[in-house]
Amino acid sequence: MKIYTGIGDAGKTRLFGGEEVDKDHLRLHVYGTLDELNSHIGVAVTSGISEKTRTKLVAIQYDIFRISAVLATPDPAKYDMKPAIVENDIKRLEEWIDDTEAELEPLKNFILPGGCQASAVLHVTRTVCRRAERHLATLARQTVISGDIVIYLNRLSDLFFVLARLENKHAGHEDVLWQNQ
Repeated sequence: MKIYTGIGDAGKTRLFGGEEVDKDHLRLHVYGTLDELNSHIGVAVTSGISEKTRTKLVAIQYDIFRISAVLATPDPAKYDMKPAIVENDIKRLEEWIDDTEAELEPLKNFILPGGCQASAVLHVTRTVCRRAERHLATLARQTVISGDIVIYLNRLSDLFFVLARLENKHAGHEDVLWQNQ
């Protein structure tokens, strides 16, 4: 099977099921941004993070692939696809957030993204996740999207934030507090 089809040469692509759409279709913005997010997670995995964080990130990469597959399918029910995200996936993220926050000093100020390499990469990952979430919110106004996917992405960006803070703590870097100058 060849990797190129030639369809993209005319600015088109096919969704799962064969529907041909323009490459700037909103659905592609969503799962294209999720693909970018997954790539940033891959960079984070290689950035010297703790093993505990790495394990979480790899699990999230699998979740993102499932979400992307469902979003690439205009009518998932027609293909008897399982839900991309279920309530337990969201609860798992919430537990990870709560466990991570328990290791951190309570935050009373905004912080600047950065610190150690792993933290900086996780902050970039967080912002890409937020962009995917914004695209998804727009798509959800136009078509039926599982609310669990929307909730999952919202929790996921929160997780990236606390993981970035935790990686700074592990590296001995204090969060840089934003000063309104």
